[in-house]
Parts: sequence; C-alpha cells; structure tokens
Amino acid sequence: MVKVVVIGGGWAGCAAALTARKAGAEVVLLEKTDMLLGCGLVGGIMRNNGRYTAAEELIYLGGNELIEITDKAARHINVKFPGHAHASLYDVTMVEPMIRETLLEKGVTIKLMARATDVVMENSKRIKGIVLADDTIEYGDVFIETTGSTGPMGNCLRYGNGCAMCILRCPSFGPRISISYRAGVEDLLGMRADEVYGAFSGSCKLNKESLSKEIREKLERDGVVVLPVPKEDINMEKLNLKVCQQYALPEYAENVILLDTGYVKLMTPFYPLEKLRKIPGLERARYDDPYSGGKANSVRYLSMAPRDNTMKVIGLDNLLCAGEKSGLFTGHTEAMVTGCLAGHNSVRLALGMPLLELPRNLASGDLIAYANESIKTKEGLKKRYTFAGAEYFERMKQLGLYTTDTNLIKERIMRNNLLKIYDEKLV
Repeated sequence: MVKVVVIGGGWAGCAAALTARKAGAEVVLLEKTDMLLGCGLVGGIMRNNGRYTAAEELIYLGGNELIEITDKAARHINVKFPGHAHASLYDVTMVEPMIRETLLEKGVTIKLMARATDVVMENSKRIKGIVLADDTIEYGDVFIETTGSTGPMGNCLRYGNGCAMCILRCPSFGPRISISYRAGVEDLLGMRADEVYGAFSGSCKLNKESLSKEIREKLERDGVVVLPVPKEDINMEKLNLKVCQQYALPEYAENVILLDTGYVKLMTPFYPLEKLRKIPGLERARYDDPYSGGKANSVRYLSMAPRDNTMKVIGLDNLLCAGEKSGLFTGHTEAMVTGCLAGHNSVRLALGMPLLELPRNLASGDLIAYANESIKTKEGLKKRYTFAGAEYFERMKQLGLYTTDTNLIKERIMRNNLLKIYDEKLV
C-alpha cells in the first residue's frame, strides 16, 4: 500500500486527499486547526467568470465531489456583481462538515490539531516523515504540501498592518511552517506593485445582524448589495494591496460590495470602522473576521515552492504541492484544480509511473503552466493568477478557453482521453 501524507487541510489539501485516496493510496490529512478548509471558511465564491469553466473541467476529470458539495451548499446561484458573472455563493457555515464527511466516507484519515513543525529526511532529496507539534512523526511514501502562503504572525507584522486575528488563528494553533523549506528548498515570495513582499487577503466578513433590515433582506433575496462610498473616503491606492486582483477594479473602491455567504462578505481587505459606519445601513456594522477588520487582514504569498507542471516540487524526490503553496493562485477553484492533480500524481510518483501534466488546451492545464512561466520574472511575481479575472481571465478569453458550454468542456476532456482520470484506481 502506498501512503500519502497531505500537510494542510484547506481546499487544496482536501482535494489532494480525495484524489490520492481515489487512486488507491492510504491517505493521512494533517490540519493544524480544529476545522478543515482554511480560507474556504470565509470565502464562498465559486463559478464566477472562468471559474465556471474550470469547475466543469474538474467535474469531468473526476474531482466532481468538491464541486457538487459547493453547489449543494450554495445560498445563491447565477449572481452578478461588478466585473463578475454567473457566480455561485456557497454557505461558509455549512460546507466544512460536508467536506469532512465526504473525505471520511472515502477512507481518508483526518488528523486535526496536528501542526507540522519539521521534517525527517531519508537523504538530502527524500522526505521520510513529518514531525508534529506533539513530537510524534507521521511517516509516508509521498508527501503533498498545501500549507498555504500565510503565517506566521511575524509576516503580518512585517509586511502588513499587524496580526488581525484572522480565520487562520495563528495565536491559538501556532504558525505555519514551510515543509519544502525545511527539506532544503528555497521558497519563492510574491510581491505587490510597489515591490513590498506579500499581499493582503481580499475580503472581510461582517455580522449579518449588525446591518440594517433593508440590507439584510436584499442580501437574502439577491445575494449581493452595492453601496456607494462617500467621495471623501474613496481610496484607489488600496486596490494595489489586494491578493484578489480580479476584484481590483474601480467599482471596488467607489463602492462597498457585500455578498451573502452565510456571513456578509465585505469585498475589501480592510475598511476603517468609523468610515464604514458612515454608509447608510451600516451604522451599526461590526466585523466577524478579522475582528480588527478596520485595520487589516492576513498577508499572503510569502511561501511558495518551485514546482513543475505536474505539481512536483523541484529538488525533492517525493514532495508535491498545491494551492497557494504552488504559486500565486487566488481562489477555491484554483486550489481544487491544483490539489486534485497533486493528489493523483502522488500515487503515480510512488508507483514510478509517468506523472500527469494537464494539457494546455484545458483552462486548468494552461493556468498551471502559465503561472509557472510567469513567476520566473519580477513582474510575474507581482501578479495573481485566477480563472475569475485580472490577466489570466483575459488570456482565457483570448485563447478561447472560457466557455459555459458544458458539452464543449466535456468534449475537450474526452479528446484528451482524460474523462474521469481522477477516478482511476492505480494501486
């Protein structure tokens, strides 16, 4: 039996665990907190713009369970908001138990409150085990790092506005460490336009009951509310700080944009509370995440591993990566796409099989390859890569990769002989 150890239980880690298990491996998923999904606990946006195409590709490739769950947990479908069409908003208060139940049903072993602190090396290029905070060691044949790109708190202090006590809860569960770095591989760091390292998380969440009745009712009905910002408070410069460049549009500085994901998702990395409360209907608004949302949010993209287009980490024999650990990716769909590929390839790697590289006539394959090419330049390190907007969505449209025609997407998968590839049992 092949044993795959996945470090990090966000969307990428859950996706990797799912496909590694479906390929026949024994899978252990390590998560340092008491819940899965990480940033997925406050995200909630699916199927907007090119993510629709990527979600359907994932279904036909065999990662369908993840998309089916977010579809089932959707509070609103076919939502339109500035710069974005046909979005689906899943309920962030419902989805984590659904994912956990699915992984357990598939036979994945989930170890919560299991923070990785170091590695045990077999030789200079091969990992033998992961050391946990309680000094136990999780041994395996192949490892997949999906630890994200935020933390420890020092990163938010050094590159941001200080620790904002965000959903990642570093003070409670400890900082993230870089497995690839501990194994001897130098991390890559993303930059902002001004060449400061890192970028602020893209949104906050508000307590729904703290908003006016009219706003609550509109959110429940439509899923989105757009409120004009007083002219004296418009700050275009803040758009350059955002992780999610698909939302770095003038409308997001000129308006407060609220989405209903169970909580109320405020589409800005931070907003001073005294200014927020000047806006009609938000006079009593309060933040639920981060609690200091008027000051800042978490800083990301400070720990990426160099990898090839199969998601294997360059310089190590048995480590793969996915999600933000694997590049300047933004979003749940992007995490699922990279995670599913890493999980499937972990079993191929253990068996000595050729690793799967998704072809570039699929949006998923092109994103993985294009992002990898781009980060080799300084300008590329300043960008973010997402199916949902910014530079990459424009590329999707130019190449004809963007479509909402599910029959066409299925035909593309079938032409590449990849239909349900992630369902194939290899062990």
